[in-house]
Amino acid sequence: MIDLRKIREAAGMTQEQLAEKVGVIRQTISNIECGIALPSVPTAQAIGKVLEFDWADFFEDKVESGV
Repeated sequence: MIDLRKIREAAGMTQEQLAEKVGVIRQTISNIECGIALPSVPTAQAIGKVLEFDWADFFEDKVESGV
């Protein structure tokens, strides 16, 4: 699983700024960063586009473990 907080902070963005660009509420970004929730595919794609990484990385551990 990627470290979204680390990537976001490296990009110089707050949770609120990322949420606005992605089209979700700040709590959604917080929940993803804390591991409470996985993003939907459209949200993962949007986050990946904004932060310039492969959105499929969100689901890498799930695929490898067969979940």
